[in-house]
Amino acid sequence: MAKKRKRRYSEQNRCRFCRARIEEIDYKDVATLSKLTTGHGKLHSRKRSGNCARHQHSAKSAVKKARFLGLMPYVG
Repeated sequence: MAKKRKRRYSEQNRCRFCRARIEEIDYKDVATLSKLTTGHGKLHSRKRSGNCARHQHSAKSAVKKARFLGLMPYVG
């Protein structure tokens, strides 16, 4: 019988903010927030962006706050 290989939890599979040990996403960091949105200004899904649930919620709040303050457009 062939032995099953155990897969280790890869560092690459973790969220980019978890890897950088960022607690909250800053709403003033427009360069990072623009990577999480489409050309039309919509937020990418968790699957597309690779974020964990905690950081996806933080990104959503940061994008909303940045839009309200005029740092990011509502529509691209």
